Amino acid sequence: MLDVRPVRRGESRKVIVKDLLDSAKDLVHVDNVLMDREFDSQHVLEMISRRGLSYVVPKRMQTSEKAKAKQLLQRDQDRYETDRKLHLGKNEWHETTLIYRRKDDSEHDDYRQYSVFMSNRGGSFLTEYRYRWEIESGYRSIKRFMAAMTSTNFGLRFFYFAFACLLYSIWRAVDLLVQVELTDEYEHTPLVTAENTLTLLKNETGSGEKPLYPHERAVSEWRHWRGSRKIPEPTL
Repeated sequence: MLDVRPVRRGESRKVIVKDLLDSAKDLVHVDNVLMDREFDSQHVLEMISRRGLSYVVPKRMQTSEKAKAKQLLQRDQDRYETDRKLHLGKNEWHETTLIYRRKDDSEHDDYRQYSVFMSNRGGSFLTEYRYRWEIESGYRSIKRFMAAMTSTNFGLRFFYFAFACLLYSIWRAVDLLVQVELTDEYEHTPLVTAENTLTLLKNETGSGEKPLYPHERAVSEWRHWRGSRKIPEPTL
């Protein structure tokens, strides 16, 4: 998690993406942008292209895309690519490529079997979009790091969310370092789980559950050690 920002009323998605890209490029090298379909605006795509970056983004299916998907379904065709010009205004256009791809094991029997993506580098970049699913699962994990609250104060709620993002990033960074140290490689499945991290935070900071006193922690660790070796509880 590199940055988080509030969305202000009336802000365009182009401004939001521009701010986030500026922030990200100050921290890491960026060459490919993977976005949600809410950012499929031609003005957003044009801005990204003008920066010399590639992008992959799902397209919300309109009438023409639905008609094409129905045609592909009739032909039993799994994939299709076509160039498209998106109108920017006046005499200006943004050139992109539409990629239709049939979903694996779709529960639908109509045009919804297909997803439509847009890319300014052709269909070869489509395989990279699967990395974005890790971001989606990350959003769900962030909620585990958020403290329960009922306040409607926007500033306070935003702080809680930003702090949860920080804790999430610390967890992922620690897991990466542990994996590299132990296995010399990094896999997406964590070795250090979110639950491990939350338990450690609770014990070390006293937040959440009641913190353990030193003698209580020693007893807890001894019981964990005994249980891992299946040593029976001593009886008096």
